[in-house]
Amino acid sequence: MDDLILVRGAGDLASGVIARLVRAGFHVAALETERPMSIRRTVSFSEAVYDGSCFVEDIEGVLVHSPEEAWEAIGEGRVPVAVDPDMHMPFHPFCLVDAIIAKRNLGTRKGMAPLVIALGPGFEAGVDADCVIETKRGHTLGRVIRSGTAIPNTGIPGVIGGFSSERVMHSPASGIFRTAREIGDIVSAGDTIAYVGDAPVKAAIGGKLRGLLHDGLYVQEGLKVADVDPRGEAADHLTVSDKALAIGGGVLEALAGFIMGGSHLVLQGSRC
Repeated sequence: MDDLILVRGAGDLASGVIARLVRAGFHVAALETERPMSIRRTVSFSEAVYDGSCFVEDIEGVLVHSPEEAWEAIGEGRVPVAVDPDMHMPFHPFCLVDAIIAKRNLGTRKGMAPLVIALGPGFEAGVDADCVIETKRGHTLGRVIRSGTAIPNTGIPGVIGGFSSERVMHSPASGIFRTAREIGDIVSAGDTIAYVGDAPVKAAIGGKLRGLLHDGLYVQEGLKVADVDPRGEAADHLTVSDKALAIGGGVLEALAGFIMGGSHLVLQGSRC
């Protein structure tokens, strides 16, 4: 069995989990779609799909096309990212983490690996996965759920700097998304940050543009396309968020409990 943790998804929360696992010494590979829709791209390994490689903090992600290329990348200290959303490649992980954050189950099942961990709502611990990690901000963020479900999705973004829904911008129409600003820019309320066709996407509040969808993608009306942090210059758009780190800690707790419980012996470097 491969000494591998396979993570479905490589957006910002998934990437925070991946970063914590890599720094803890685990071998990790990520699976993504052909056109990832991550908006916090400066902290998402999904950017490797577009650019061939990327960095999340000091960890490099690289696009691969086979398990063999994945293991080569891991041997070089990089995180392999494969375009394989339906898991057709013959990876044999001892742990599977569903970090798609779709708020619903897109096909992950208990038994797909000796340990299956799912993030957020849409999964029932003991049924869809061995355990679920809470992803909602608050007192239970990052907790390991071994029976039951995470808090249901409310559709309301968490409060930062006194703002919630105002922080997030959605596509005003369906069409091709074109950026007019860059992640890290300071914007004011009313500034145009992108276009969908001829329709402008305007910031509702001032602050730092922390998230922005990749240029040139086709988007549906109502899709989340950008995120402004009202803290402005104080907001850090280049490092993994506190939320992602907390969720990653929950994954590490579940993983450590599994390993120390004797269910699986991790032999670093083995691919038997």
